Amino acid sequence: MSILSEISENLQRGKAKIVKELVQQAIDEGIPAQDILEKGLLAGMDVVGDRFKKNEVFVPEVLVAARAMNMGTTLLKPLLAESGVEAAGKVCIGTVKGDLHDIGKNLVKMMMEGKGLEVVDLGTDVAPETYVKTAIEQNCQIICCSALLTTTMPVMGEVVKEAEKAGIRDKVKIMIGGAPVTEAFCQQIGADKYTTDAASAADAAVEFCRGMA
Repeated sequence: MSILSEISENLQRGKAKIVKELVQQAIDEGIPAQDILEKGLLAGMDVVGDRFKKNEVFVPEVLVAARAMNMGTTLLKPLLAESGVEAAGKVCIGTVKGDLHDIGKNLVKMMMEGKGLEVVDLGTDVAPETYVKTAIEQNCQIICCSALLTTTMPVMGEVVKEAEKAGIRDKVKIMIGGAPVTEAFCQQIGADKYTTDAASAADAAVEFCRGMA
């Protein structure tokens, strides 16, 4: 088994310490950082994402795998920067104003990072202006809004209006999600995409970034 497959296998099992050691070993062996990232870490995270979609693994397993991935990417970041490797796209994400739930948001963030996207995490209780200001300043292609309460869902509509007001609506895709959110609501407020789970959200975000490149 090649070292990249070993990285992928151990990441799927959430063995953060072993993943870190193997990534360091691969770097020492002169394997390009991009290959370690794509064929080792991201390949492993893809498997976890697919299994999560099929309900074969659950949130705790995803969190452990993501932690293992983060330990590996920390070692690779300086090398990727040196070789000028671009992220697949840039996203800002947060839970909307008035809502303090963050498990779903954190899961989406991990899945997106697992697909090679750069994610700016705004945390919880995020005002519409903050999403838009961040998207402009950080040059994000996508704004992701999460809500777990029916009472905070309307804030997502305000985010869409705020983006229109700032004149970036044609440049930035707005994705929404969370337990009470539906496809009908997405269309009603004029957002671009609603997904039912974190893995689908990450796939959709990558598609959007590809389409906008």
